[in-house]
Amino acid sequence: MKQFLKFTFASMLGFFLSIAFVMFIFFVFTFAIVSSIDTTEKVTVSENTILELKFDYEIPERTTYEPIVTFSAIPSMQKNLGMNDIVDAIESAKYDNKIKGIFINLDNVIVGGLSKINTLRMALESFKESNKFILAHGNSIDEKGYFLSSAADSIYLTPTGSLEFDGFGIEVMFFKKALDKLEIEPQIFQYGKFKSATEPFKLEKFSEENKIQLDKYLFSVYDNYISTLSEARNIDAESLKSYADKLLVKSAEDAMKLGLVTDLLYNDEVESRLEALMDSSLQIKKISAKKYFYSVNNSNSSDNRIAVIYALGEILNNEGDEFTIGTENIINSIRKAKENKKVKAIVMRVNSPGGSPLTSDMIWHEIELAKKVKPFIVSMSNMAASGGYYISCNADVIVSEPTGLIGSIGVYGVLPNTQKFFDNKLGVTFDRVLTGENSNLFSITTPMNKEQKKYFQKQIDDIYFDFVDRVSRGRNMTFEEVDEIAQGRIWSGIDAKNIGLVDTLGGLDLALNIAAEKADIKDYKIVEYPVQKEAFEKIMELLSSEIESKIFTKNLPEEISKVSKFTEFLKYTGIQARLPFEYIIN
Repeated sequence: MKQFLKFTFASMLGFFLSIAFVMFIFFVFTFAIVSSIDTTEKVTVSENTILELKFDYEIPERTTYEPIVTFSAIPSMQKNLGMNDIVDAIESAKYDNKIKGIFINLDNVIVGGLSKINTLRMALESFKESNKFILAHGNSIDEKGYFLSSAADSIYLTPTGSLEFDGFGIEVMFFKKALDKLEIEPQIFQYGKFKSATEPFKLEKFSEENKIQLDKYLFSVYDNYISTLSEARNIDAESLKSYADKLLVKSAEDAMKLGLVTDLLYNDEVESRLEALMDSSLQIKKISAKKYFYSVNNSNSSDNRIAVIYALGEILNNEGDEFTIGTENIINSIRKAKENKKVKAIVMRVNSPGGSPLTSDMIWHEIELAKKVKPFIVSMSNMAASGGYYISCNADVIVSEPTGLIGSIGVYGVLPNTQKFFDNKLGVTFDRVLTGENSNLFSITTPMNKEQKKYFQKQIDDIYFDFVDRVSRGRNMTFEEVDEIAQGRIWSGIDAKNIGLVDTLGGLDLALNIAAEKADIKDYKIVEYPVQKEAFEKIMELLSSEIESKIFTKNLPEEISKVSKFTEFLKYTGIQARLPFEYIIN
């Protein structure tokens, strides 16, 4: 009995010690995770302060927690200030007597897309109405950074630095030869002679139609870029084009001689210029946009609200999340905004290459219901293409950035036939039992027959006609008028306005002003949808996905892992209203 009690006690003690140890590890781990979350310290803005702007990260449309890449086993989160809050910070600084001016650090400007750069630039132009200074300096300035800096009173470049000024270009990767070597047949269906989404799979270079549309789009964006610089730097537009075409900016001295920069200065010399503009009797301080934003009290006593719904990323047939558009997140957001009595108008900020036609149509229908109750305005960012335009076209008013990629009203479908690839390259064969001769319609391991191809093309045609119909109803145009400018063709925001696909050019601030005017309100607060997840919840999801990824990839044969990476394009199989590749302007 004594031995029994001794054994039992030891077992219980071991059990409780194990539980205690697990709980200790859990609390330590939780503490480490919480400690890794970036929290913004609220600071007091001193007199004689300079707002310092540095745009060395991909700026999201709205402020969000994003994972930091580290060597630690514990993931961490950093709060990245979004375009919405950066613009608000610049606007607040305009009226803040403690902020004497703005200094822009032009090194490694990333931001993401010319439309976002233009949004920041317009905020800086508005700031200049306060008669406060804006100075910019860079050791090495690229064309995006230079476009942003053109809003400054003075642009300084390091004497041994460089300024990129060589014009724009678009480069796309084509996979036809690779697919031929792998013996993968991309079975392609589309509607729209300009719908170029499938070209990388079936051609080795751009089609003539695609060249035409890309040429028009690129030069529209470039002409806007040059005309803006021309006005800002007081240099003839043709001269600027000549500088780029002839590569006349070979050194910092060239940039100075041609009038592209104000002066050639090192960092300490720029600091001296800043000091000369400040009150010499007070200590000079700098504050980042992030710290400044959280130091400003933007309280507003108004009961009126304007809902801003962020529709960002691919359009998918799932519920959606912070970075994608789904069947639930955006639709539920529209419903909540519609039913919220304090919300007087709705603005949907769209930055999407498109995706699922079904989800796009569901969102289109939800907007149809919402705009019967409240004004519904769309604000287009870098891109509102294909499905991205589908979900936008039913708004009361569409506002687009001048350099945005708009339209691509078309549909395509790709269903790869990988039968020869598996057989000849991997030695893998497939067999099947079917209830009918077409029961394998969406199989990727056997070629489609003639009836299946006709069926698939009919699906494409029907969706295209529905798409054009929705645009014609939303834009108050005839079907024929839309069909003529559709056909999968992309347009710049400027050209989209000229042909009636958008109503006016501007950013989110203009869309908000239009919404307020249509709702007949002057003062309002902004309420954002969808509601974002808290940092701790995100980091736990990230941790879970990392663990799953490690377990999965550890047990996955290396050969199959390589194949899965190479055939990433299978993600875009089936019927799509989207651009599978973003046209990046270099």
